[in-house]
Amino acid sequence: MIQTLTLLGLLLTAPIAVQSDTSAAQTPTNVAQSAPKADQAATTNVLISTAQGPIVLAIETEKAPITAANFLKYVDGKRLDGTVFYRTVKVAPGYGFIQFGTQNDPKRTLPPIAHEPTSKTGLSHVDGAISMAMAEPGTARGDFFIIVGNTPAMDADGSNPGYAVFGRVVEGMDVVRRIMDLPTSPTKGEGIMKGQMLEPTVPVKTARRAPALASETAK
Repeated sequence: MIQTLTLLGLLLTAPIAVQSDTSAAQTPTNVAQSAPKADQAATTNVLISTAQGPIVLAIETEKAPITAANFLKYVDGKRLDGTVFYRTVKVAPGYGFIQFGTQNDPKRTLPPIAHEPTSKTGLSHVDGAISMAMAEPGTARGDFFIIVGNTPAMDADGSNPGYAVFGRVVEGMDVVRRIMDLPTSPTKGEGIMKGQMLEPTVPVKTARRAPALASETAK
């Protein structure tokens, strides 16, 4: 039985709290199959080519315009090329997230953006969602995390600002789960991040806009 878990005190570009709510969490499913077909909001696909395989993201340019535009600036500027997936958080079997991005590299990192909460966008931290890493609202810049397993406790709720979802994996969840299960260093990382840093890291070869998948155009 999965218990409610909280990860506190994550640093800088890392999410500050990750929770798994047993009353709402469900067994992880294939996002491409479970995405509502009736949802016709505009999205832009991005292909992340990694050393572990490709991940295709549908970026919610209509529902989360501020956060989506920020991510696409990193893609179009080739600022994610040569970065790495550097962190894996295994909250419970089938639940957690992986993190990648610029890690505050001044040559790659753009200014912070306004927080776009899920209460405004209508999005949620479902299996395969991609969201902004941050220390607090208004500090998100160039680091991102992909959720494994539905984690609604990361959504905005009342006074909790939550995290800013801006897209979802539509192909490559097997790659995401494979990265999440890779070994970590027992010594690298500070505070609660100790033991969560991938060793070796997983290089991002390129991040590029991509055409819609056949399954999407058929909707």
